[in-house]
Amino acid sequence: MGGRWQKSATDTTFAVYNPATGEHIANVHDASAEDGIVALDLAQEAQASWAATAPRTRSDLLLRAYDLVLERTEQFAAVISTEMGKPLQEARGEVSYAADFLRWFAEEAVRINGRYTSSPDGKQRFIVTYKAVGPSLLIAPWNFPLAMATRKIAPALAAGCTVILKPSELTPLTALLFGQVLVDAGVPEGVVSILPTTSASELVQPLMEDPRLRKISFTGSTAVGRVLLEQSGKHVLRSSMELGGNAPLIVFEDADVDAAVEGALLAKVRNAGQVCTSANRFYVHQSLVEVFSQKLAARMSQLVVGPGHEPATQLGPLIDHRAVAKVAELVNDAVAFGARVLTGGHRVAGPGSFFEPTVLVDVPSEARILREEVFGPVAPIVSFSTEQEAIDLANDTEFGLVAYAFTKNIDRGLRLAEKLETGMLGLNAGVIANPAAPFGGVKESGVGREGGAEGIHEYLETTFVGIGSSGSTEL
Repeated sequence: MGGRWQKSATDTTFAVYNPATGEHIANVHDASAEDGIVALDLAQEAQASWAATAPRTRSDLLLRAYDLVLERTEQFAAVISTEMGKPLQEARGEVSYAADFLRWFAEEAVRINGRYTSSPDGKQRFIVTYKAVGPSLLIAPWNFPLAMATRKIAPALAAGCTVILKPSELTPLTALLFGQVLVDAGVPEGVVSILPTTSASELVQPLMEDPRLRKISFTGSTAVGRVLLEQSGKHVLRSSMELGGNAPLIVFEDADVDAAVEGALLAKVRNAGQVCTSANRFYVHQSLVEVFSQKLAARMSQLVVGPGHEPATQLGPLIDHRAVAKVAELVNDAVAFGARVLTGGHRVAGPGSFFEPTVLVDVPSEARILREEVFGPVAPIVSFSTEQEAIDLANDTEFGLVAYAFTKNIDRGLRLAEKLETGMLGLNAGVIANPAAPFGGVKESGVGREGGAEGIHEYLETTFVGIGSSGSTEL
């Protein structure tokens, strides 16, 4: 709470569990609406002084946080793996990725540039400057508990905004550990609060109704994003929404099949498929569909499934049993419509919430799995015959976060960039997210961008100054 550890106002806690074993890990204090308002009080009190802090000072602070996160890689990786489930090697990769947002926005903090120009008619001078939006509410998901926190907090702090972070109740420990990093790095009191809660609406709604809050950034489902956008209208909050996805992965007839399989594997099973950028629909040219499907199924079937802390594990659990039930439901629905299972297709027995790596072929258009975000290690494959057919199939969704395509034809790649309705395109690559690149989607996948040069501007307001010629009063 503003950089100080304290109990929740209600002095109540909730339990955190390991999805690989179902065992209880810890109890965390459950933030209430009262805690949210106190955090906003602190953020508002600190806003003016933090915004006035020299950009270099803010930059140096973020660089100290970057160093501290990397120094504590093993501690962070252990916590991420325990409360979220991903294999330790992936957790270490998340720590590195998360830290890079701190370094990137440390560099951006000192490069918030305005401009000076003349008006076209020469009668005025124009000055354009930027300043911090103000107190910001950041709502992060469970699938990347550290990276999603740094991707939001780093640009906000770099821009001069105070923040309140609401982490997922499924993975609050990583966020709280990062809060200690920020304290150790020297973030002033009041600038950052981290409020885990089991009742997001109870905490968030009063904040959204308070005119002192000036910005909301949310990563999560489109359904919740719609509600937040409606609530943000009351005070016309600046809003960034990174919402659902239904990413197509297209393999054209000229693709390197082995490279496409490896790219597809990365795009599908990273984080057990629980990534908003996971490939959800696989469209493979009819000339390659058989060989691609068999090779992908062979690779998927070889993955070692198990708890994240075991060194041999390549695929961890889903976040909870509800997630397993949803994936099983989508697979069963596809099979009922005629899809064939090449490998997997079932829950994994025993403690924890695991689902087998699965490849489905001959998936009909009626299957829900082609329309809904899977969030699990399932690859449904459909064949196509022409480039335009592939584009039409890929665009046949309300979502537009990311798409993937494998082809050796650069002209085709450029056409896809122009015609696919997506905010991001991975061309001959299964993973493209990078702190230096703008992350975000179109259509119902959200508004705004995180990362890149664009990321800091989500937390900046634009001020225009028009200066008349000296002594001139002409209209």
